[in-house]
Amino acid sequence: MSWSGGKDSALALHHALRDPRYHVSDLLTSVNAHYQRVSMHGVRIELLEAQAQRLGLPLTQLLLPEMPSMADYDHALLTTLTELRQQGATHVIYGDIFLEDLRAYREQQLARVPLHGVFPLWQMASGAILREFLDEGFQAIIVCVNDRYLDASFCGRLLDRDFLRDLPPGVDPCGENGEYHSFVFDAPYFSQPIAFTKGELVRRTYAPPAGSATDRGVGDPFAAGFWYCDLQPA
Repeated sequence: MSWSGGKDSALALHHALRDPRYHVSDLLTSVNAHYQRVSMHGVRIELLEAQAQRLGLPLTQLLLPEMPSMADYDHALLTTLTELRQQGATHVIYGDIFLEDLRAYREQQLARVPLHGVFPLWQMASGAILREFLDEGFQAIIVCVNDRYLDASFCGRLLDRDFLRDLPPGVDPCGENGEYHSFVFDAPYFSQPIAFTKGELVRRTYAPPAGSATDRGVGDPFAAGFWYCDLQPA
């Protein structure tokens, strides 16, 4: 399971666990090795490990440098997926919804191993996904927002129907375009909820990864400011 710790991967896992065709063996998470936090989400490793513990699944960390290039990421991904393939994995499950270029990239990388991609939420309506997430009893908190789309007041909010109602026009309800990221602290398959406290809000800016399409001047500029809510284990 390609596991970010956020709502989309959590709901995709929920679908996979109920599908008799699959047996989920591992969680795979990209981690910034320098800061010891989940890549892009900024969640502390201790909270990621708490999710894995409550799921009862082994956690494999895809360790990345502080500012990885696309070549760094591709190399680390191929190495880690090859190791999982050697341990018996045949598929990787993703929580992607509608980004065609991202799915194509994933399938291209999987073909090198080889592994097969599974996309349980593919082409579902974002609003329906979020409503199913809430109806099934998941609970999450917003840990990161891209300030090109959302202001700092959205960071640190619970992911609930009020949050969905307050999203500005043009923002995808699931944040599929990178508008926001979340941390799931309770789920139907957790042995118990994860206790945490909210720390400070921090703003950081990032340039496009070296070697990416945006770095070469193709597509929408990646460089943007992000607000993070620093969650701390309680």
